Order: sequence, then structure tokens, then C-alpha cells
Amino acid sequence: MTTSQHDLEMCDIEQAVVVSPLAQEGPVADKITEEADGMAVEKEDRSGEQQEDALPPFPCAPAEFEEGGWRGWVTVAGAYSTSFGVYQAYYTQEYITNQTSSTISWIGSVNTFLVIGFGLVSGRLYDKGYFYYLTIGGSILYSFSLFMLSLAKPNNFYQVFLAQGLGMGLGAGTIYIPSVAVVSHYFRRKRALAMTIVASGSSLGAIIHPIMLNNTLFSSLGFGNSVRASAGLITGMLAIACCMMHARLPPPQSTLGFGRALRKFSRDGAYVCASVGLAIFTIGYYFPLFYIQLDATRHGLSTTFSFYSLVIMNSASFVGRLSPGFFAHRVGIANMICFATFCCTAMIFAFIGLGSVASVVVIGIIFGYFAGVYIALMGPLMTVLTEDLSELGMRMGIAFAFSGIGSLIGTPISGALLTGDYIWWRPAVFSGVVAAESGGEEGCWALAEALDGTIDMAFGRNRCC
Repeated sequence: MTTSQHDLEMCDIEQAVVVSPLAQEGPVADKITEEADGMAVEKEDRSGEQQEDALPPFPCAPAEFEEGGWRGWVTVAGAYSTSFGVYQAYYTQEYITNQTSSTISWIGSVNTFLVIGFGLVSGRLYDKGYFYYLTIGGSILYSFSLFMLSLAKPNNFYQVFLAQGLGMGLGAGTIYIPSVAVVSHYFRRKRALAMTIVASGSSLGAIIHPIMLNNTLFSSLGFGNSVRASAGLITGMLAIACCMMHARLPPPQSTLGFGRALRKFSRDGAYVCASVGLAIFTIGYYFPLFYIQLDATRHGLSTTFSFYSLVIMNSASFVGRLSPGFFAHRVGIANMICFATFCCTAMIFAFIGLGSVASVVVIGIIFGYFAGVYIALMGPLMTVLTEDLSELGMRMGIAFAFSGIGSLIGTPISGALLTGDYIWWRPAVFSGVVAAESGGEEGCWALAEALDGTIDMAFGRNRCC
């Protein structure tokens, strides 16, 4: 019960006492007073039970959303401006030859874990109103770490790990949740479209960046100069993003503490199932992204084509991330995520038969597209499951932190199963089974939504999702 509802009920009790002049004195008055006191105590007790979760309402009601506007779409463009696959192949074959593929994959997995998992901290700070500190500070840390990576020496694993795994991971993790969540300040009906546009930005960067790196890392330019060129490009994009992104709504006067938030969110069955499903899916999701280029090379495909295998996958992911925003409100976010999970699982198992140009192209396109759909819709899903937008940063941070754990352990396990003999069916089966398991969690999430009454919003029967 909110504070305003409690006040109105107390006013009704007081009016009941003075409603009749005959009730102002004598036995009747005493009886009415006793009944009113009993009602007040009962209301107070019920209010106390829910006081822990009661917070001031978010400062912007649904009717007050301006649906974008110039500043809204500029913010989307800025968030849009913010792949380890190329580095994995280069480190394994050229730069860190004294380490196994499994050990090298810890660089990318720790980086990915921090990008996603650090949202537990950045999401909390975003809710408190530190948006600009997070985006500017994270951009500086990311750029600095990328320039430090260019100074790493060959076969010095710890130098690359510190710069790329830890430094760049923390920098990107500081930016990620705020840049996605801030878009919700400007949109309600078009929120899914705006957030999927933001999500597609990383795929566009993942198209351009591997081409740039593949044509510089494996050339006479060398590792240091190639990374510095990449650092210059990314620093410029981050500077543009920091200038364009703006938070529209003021921070709430008070926010949930972490412990209270966990207790409150754990009672939301749909949110719990969606978060667990995302975490499990992430364990298998990164295997194709990290290993498709190395897989193509080890199967004897041309070096030039292997270079572009990751570009093919990321190009399909770009389309996959962009397209659901145009019809998610009709088809339903839950329907699209469940179907995308099924298609991704099938393509991960298909890695067992990868070995020709045609197989790389088909698997890369199908997996890339539906993986893009899945990832792009996780942000809108968390928004749909959040009634109070002042909790959005914390909800996204907790959910993505669980998925960060999946990304941390998934690729090293795949690398260990691959072994130095490159037995490709082992990691493919492991990743495929894990991805299929996540589909079961998402089925439980759909059931929880049906029982909780939010099924309309998730399954496309509410135009505002």
C-alpha cells in the first residue's frame, strides 16, 4: 500500500467519527471511536508490512513521456556509438603462442563478464543519478586501457589480460547499463524500437572493427600500431557518445538498497526466470562468436575468407538486433526471445558439421541474426518487467550480472573441451545443451508471467512494450 492510499483511508476513518452530530458524545460516540481506532491499527499494520518496499513514485508518469523528440533520438544516436573474435585467433596463432586456447579465452571471458556483470554497480549508481560520471569516467578508462594494450609485449599474457581483460572490461562495464537504460527516459510506445537501435550499434562496430583489425594485425603494421589505430577510432566515438547522451528525468529522492532490492526482485517470478535463463544462455552463446574464425582456419579454409567469417556473423547480428524493434509490440518480446533461443541452439549444434565455406556462411548468418534478436530484446524485456523505472538500473544490473557469470565460465570451458587437438564437437555439444537448457527457464518465465498478470505486455498485447 502506498503512502497516499494509507492517508486517504485514514481520512475516511476520521470522517466516520464526525459524520453525525449524534455520535459526538455518549455511548455511541465511544463505540464508534473504538471501532475507528481498531480500523486505524489494522490499516497501520498492513501499511507497515509493505513499508519496506514502498518508495516515492517515479517522477514521470506514462502520460508525460514525450516519445523521443530531438534530444531523445540524439541520446539514442549517442548510445548507438558505444570483438574479441579477431583477437582470439591472432593471440592463438601469432602473439601469445606459449598459452593454450583455453587460457587465452580468459582474456575475452573476463572482459565480457566485467562489461555485463559490472552493471550491478553501474546500474545502482545510474539509479542514484550519476549518469554523466559513469559515461565520462568509463570512456576515459576504456580508452586508456586500449592504448595500454598497444604496449603489451609478445607472449606476456598478464599484460594483455590486465589491459584488455580487466581495464577495458571495467571501462565498458561502467558505460553499458547507463547507455542502454537512459533511452527509457524518452520513450514508452517506441521503447523497444529505440533500445534495439542502441543494441545494433555494437554489431555495426563489430562489423567494422574486425575488418580493420584483420587488415592491420596480420600485416606489416604490427600489433602495437594496429591497436593504437583502433584506440583512436574508439576514443573518437566515445567522445561523440558522451556529448550526445542526456538524462532527462531527475533521480528519485530515495532508492532501494541492494539487500532490499534482492528481496523484492526475488519475489517476482517472471524476473527471476528471465534472469536465470539469460545467465544459462550466455554460457553457450559466446562459443560461436569467439571461435568461428579459428574454426574456419583450422578446417583449411582460405585465410581471407576466415578473416571475414566473423564479419558475416556480426553483419547478420546487426540486422537481427535492429529488426525486432519494428514489430516486437505486435509479435511479443517473449515469443521472439523463445524462438530466437531455439534457432541459436540449433546453430550451435550445427558447428559439429562446420567445415566448408557454405557451412560457415549459413551458420554464421542464421546464428548471428537470431543471437542479435535475443540480445537486443533483453533490454526491452527488463523494462517491461519493471513497473517502477526508478528501479530499472538495479534490475538490469542484477540480471546482467548473472549473465556475466555465464560469459566468464562459458568460453574457458569451451576452450578446455576443444583441447590442443581441436576436437570441435565437444564444445559444440556442451554449448548447445546449455543453450537448450536456457529455453526451459524461459518457458518457466512465460508461465510465471501468465500467473503474475504481466503476460499481455510480454507477449505483444500491449502496444507500450
